Amino acid sequence: MTRYIFITGGVVSSLGKGLASAALGALLQARGYRVRLCKLDPYLNVDPGTMSPFQHGEVYVTDDGAETDLDLGHYERFTGVPARARDNTTAGQMYLSVLQKERRGDYLGATIQVIPHITNEIKSFMAEKDSTADFVLVEVGGTVGDIESLPFLEAIRQFGNELGPQRSLYIHVTLLPYISTAGELKTKPTQHSVKELMSVGIRPSILLCRADRAIEEEERRKIALFCNLDVENVIPALDVSTIYEVPLTYHREGLDRQVMAHFGIRDIPNLDLSIWERIVKRIKDPEGEVKIAIVGKYTNLADSYKSLNEALVHGGIANNVKVRLKFIESEIFEREGTAPHLEDVHGILVPGGFGERGTEGKIRAVQFARENKVPYFGICFGMQMAVIEAARNLCGLKGASSTEFGPCSEPVVGLMTEWVKGNALESRQEEADKGGTMRLGSYPALLGKGSLAAQAYGAQAIQERHRHRYEVNITYKDQLEKAGLLFSGLSPDGKLPEIVERTDHPWFLGVQFHPELKSKPFEPHPLFTAFIGAALKQSRLV
Repeated sequence: MTRYIFITGGVVSSLGKGLASAALGALLQARGYRVRLCKLDPYLNVDPGTMSPFQHGEVYVTDDGAETDLDLGHYERFTGVPARARDNTTAGQMYLSVLQKERRGDYLGATIQVIPHITNEIKSFMAEKDSTADFVLVEVGGTVGDIESLPFLEAIRQFGNELGPQRSLYIHVTLLPYISTAGELKTKPTQHSVKELMSVGIRPSILLCRADRAIEEEERRKIALFCNLDVENVIPALDVSTIYEVPLTYHREGLDRQVMAHFGIRDIPNLDLSIWERIVKRIKDPEGEVKIAIVGKYTNLADSYKSLNEALVHGGIANNVKVRLKFIESEIFEREGTAPHLEDVHGILVPGGFGERGTEGKIRAVQFARENKVPYFGICFGMQMAVIEAARNLCGLKGASSTEFGPCSEPVVGLMTEWVKGNALESRQEEADKGGTMRLGSYPALLGKGSLAAQAYGAQAIQERHRHRYEVNITYKDQLEKAGLLFSGLSPDGKLPEIVERTDHPWFLGVQFHPELKSKPFEPHPLFTAFIGAALKQSRLV
């Protein structure tokens, strides 16, 4: 019997509903249950693929090629369950699906309405998770009171009623702000948030109360009284120094115990959370420290590189060191020299990105890493910049560039118009729609024997997730390899460069895919483990 847990949020956005969902999933796993997590996003975009990272944060990509919300990354990192395309949907997807059915005549001439047609579509999305897990956790994006959230709230209300309380549970994440002039936490925003939720027919059984300090028993009792709950179901969700401590703190506060009690499941005494205890100990008590420069173009919003930041932390866990991140806007190198900003770092990482802005600065960061023997890791766009830097400065191809930025005399990076996925040939045109038209999802690659990449993976055949439209031009391979840039990873047909590395450098690697998407705290990605290991060696030389 599959049980459903619905997680909503109120007062303000960014309260951590995704982390709460992921942490609860980890706690249920520790009790021996199979879990599945999914996200309902109220915005009208069909997916976040065309949305600015400044507005929405990173785009998380699944193995089956979906561009999804970044919270799916949290789900994977905490549970290890690979996310799928059908684990994230948006209002845009739901409306599009209903309208396509209407155009086909599926509704037999009925008047199409939000209720029941849109809500039924949302319920069908949730119901398809049934039988695949013991618990399905459904996170509703946005905040209670948003007009665009109403169809989703109505859908989970209907769905919960159909399942009954023995198979459904509502958890509401809310905020207790501290007012310094009053010297106390305020419960009124939480009361109003619950009132708003109840006005649409949903009565939460558990409250997760976010706060930056301890919530006194008196305040919990007050919340319980006004929100019609038992005080045991008012769970403090306090700030912690690392997100990987959240499952431990939630367990100490009794979240999983109250979930079990709601469903009438007898508590299991031998709950094993030792894996999270080891992870937190590694993070809080490291044996050393390395500083990594992230040279990007979306550095003003940390969530733009959420999976990347966490993967670097995982690399630190594997090497038992603290990873200190130094975010640098790449355009600054186009106005100033690189040395003042990079001479104190132990590793340089250039992440993915789109568009011409800041590219010259990224190329200068690559040049600094190459010439000064600083460990370098280029991801997707960062690999392409490493290839352009080598073509310009080592091969003498001064016109080397990417056709993404316009016509050029030496297109060492160009638009990918066709590629093989499985047994099928896929193709794209330059003037095609932008959304969902990239090389997306998991693809295989073959690694050169004895290469730096093969040593890191401990294998010669890998599968990694991609998200890009432009590809390094294989026709420049011989020229670049003569300049010391080895093409150490290729697609199985040998046409698409997947990994480049330098043979005259302590650690210099560029990959066309996004390895950060598969890294987990209990299973750090091998490339991030190797990169941080190289940075640790560098720190001992400085």
